[in-house]
Amino acid sequence: MSNLYVEVDDEALNEAAEILGTRTKKDTVNAALLEVAKRRRRLKALEELAAMGERGDFDLLLDKENYRR
Repeated sequence: MSNLYVEVDDEALNEAAEILGTRTKKDTVNAALLEVAKRRRRLKALEELAAMGERGDFDLLLDKENYRR
């Protein structure tokens, strides 16, 4: 864990705390950083899923007979 001293926009911090349901500044900043990282991972997964669709990886599922193989 790093100690980091920065000036933070109080309005943005308060809004983030409300959205994230956090109580302390430290928890808010950590939760916000984690949320950004999770969003990036989800976006990458979605892009990979879209690429699979473009390749036709799910075409097998277009026929209901193939749903429960």
